Amino acid sequence: MAEHRSMQRAALLDAARSLLSEGGTEALTFPALAERTGLARSSVYEYFRSRAAVVEELCEVDFPVWAAEVEAAMAAVERPEGKVEAYVRKQLELVGDRRHRAVVAISASELDAGAREKIRAAHGGLVAMIVEALADLGQAEPRLGAMLLQGVVDAAVRRIELGAAEDPSAITEAAVAMALRGVRG
Repeated sequence: MAEHRSMQRAALLDAARSLLSEGGTEALTFPALAERTGLARSSVYEYFRSRAAVVEELCEVDFPVWAAEVEAAMAAVERPEGKVEAYVRKQLELVGDRRHRAVVAISASELDAGAREKIRAAHGGLVAMIVEALADLGQAEPRLGAMLLQGVVDAAVRRIELGAAEDPSAITEAAVAMALRGVRG
């Protein structure tokens, strides 16, 4: 019985990822989840009390996996500049990943305080990964620098997600150049 519930919960989360990446937060409804999984709508409520609960669980499940991929990319290089580049590149590479598209859709939605706090905490962990590399590069305030660097990444993510006129690889290169050289060309 526990294994069946676990499989149903996983199917609901997978359906939620699909709905979010296909249609944003408006698409994430309990009737849509029920339809995608073949469950009765009332059964969806047995697993999640609200949309926000679905969102919170997606963050708890998906964000650590995504962050681990960024961390692994950074660990594969030794120099601080390489770590900064890997931090930016890996996040932008993950933009096309369904888990990432779901997290982006989630963060753009109106969530309750608990869900917003979980997203903030998860992003805080991501930002913390780059602080040491920035300190090694001589940043006077590496935590502030890390938050600003994440702002560059977030702007590039939004640009890619919007289907901007630029090719995603050009956006990635511009973000890496901004991260490594600032506004100098």
